[in-house]
Amino acid sequence: MRVLVVEDEQNIAAAVDRGLRAEGFSVDIAEDGAKALGLIRHNGYAVIVLDLMLPGRNGYDVCRTLRAAGITTPVLILTAKDGEYDEADALDLGADDYLTKPFSFVVLLAHIRALLRRTDPQQSPVLCAGDLWLDPAAHRCGRGNERLDLTPREFGLLEFMLRHPDTVVSKANLLAEVWDTWFEGDPNIVEVYVGYLRRKIDTPFGRSAIETVRGIGYRLDAKGG
Repeated sequence: MRVLVVEDEQNIAAAVDRGLRAEGFSVDIAEDGAKALGLIRHNGYAVIVLDLMLPGRNGYDVCRTLRAAGITTPVLILTAKDGEYDEADALDLGADDYLTKPFSFVVLLAHIRALLRRTDPQQSPVLCAGDLWLDPAAHRCGRGNERLDLTPREFGLLEFMLRHPDTVVSKANLLAEVWDTWFEGDPNIVEVYVGYLRRKIDTPFGRSAIETVRGIGYRLDAKGG
């Protein structure tokens, strides 16, 4: 899942970025309110982690603007402003949750997961393709009764493909969603990780869930291969 972190303190932004990526999230960073609004208009996010004290347009203004535009993405305020009126103002402007600095990453992650559960409580938390399954909330996956041990990047790649079964997804799309918008490395890294994933979810079971669509990208068989 893709998260936008709006934070002008570089050390905090970098720490949250590293932590979320280690948990399998794709992360974009914005250092100010104007950049954040631009990213929100052009990208879909599962959650927005928003500081209040930002250069230019502050967090209150960002929250007010996106709610006025009908954007309902869950917003978690992460701020040093710990007054009860600050929290009340943020929630009244449309924020969904509020966490003050200093904070524990474990608690931040729990808040994010809680917001994700609230987004669509009727949706099954487990993604399936035949006997191939993945539980995003519990961060577990497997084939039938056999658990699979995936790295965070492999987990993110499989999750994205399971959310788009029988759909051809391009390398560019996978780089943007599973890595990040500004990835500047070798795009063939996608091929490398698809190979890693196949050796874990397909080869040991004699399956072919991930199909290569030459010149375009990859498709995950909705029946699990």
